[in-house]
Amino acid sequence: MKRIIVFGLLFVLFSCQNKEVLLPQANETIVADVKEHSPIYLYFKTEEKDTLIEVDETNSASSINKVFNIDKQLPLRRVILEIKKQQANKHSEKYFVYTDTVKKATAFLPFTKVKYNLEKPDFNVVYFYLDRNDLVHFKDEVFSKNELQTFLDKQSVPASSIVFAYDKGMSFGKYIQYQFFVKHLVAPKGITINSKKEYIY
Repeated sequence: MKRIIVFGLLFVLFSCQNKEVLLPQANETIVADVKEHSPIYLYFKTEEKDTLIEVDETNSASSINKVFNIDKQLPLRRVILEIKKQQANKHSEKYFVYTDTVKKATAFLPFTKVKYNLEKPDFNVVYFYLDRNDLVHFKDEVFSKNELQTFLDKQSVPASSIVFAYDKGMSFGKYIQYQFFVKHLVAPKGITINSKKEYIY
């Protein structure tokens, strides 16, 4: 019975349209409920060898909160292009929908204030680049993401703040996992992690 419940939570089902969204997963809840919201769906679609996004805004209203049900299989590069379009509407709070696998419930990750830059940071920005293979790139060094906290604890980072950049070729599901990974990092004393700015390239 438990397996059936978990399996069911992975999907947002639309029997009338015979479509489904395979939601990203995490093991904690950031926001448990969003009042007065309208849903936007980004479906995974393939056409020959291309991966496409099919967007459904049928039930979306401009003046209330928006929750984005995004298929975790979609490539990040395509998702973010759509998200940037949606951010043009400044009159609503915006959330990614995901499944909390511990509570076995739908949860929400806010991203209203995040500025997405679709380019490599310039030389003035101190950043860590997270790739699709769980590797971290910092200047000329490459190491496992599991070593990043140790790296931060031991290294002298020449900045008052750091940002994160993401591999545009990773899946949206991987990107959401990275969001929780970064959230739990502890920055060195005197340094802040700027969570309001991201680079994707």
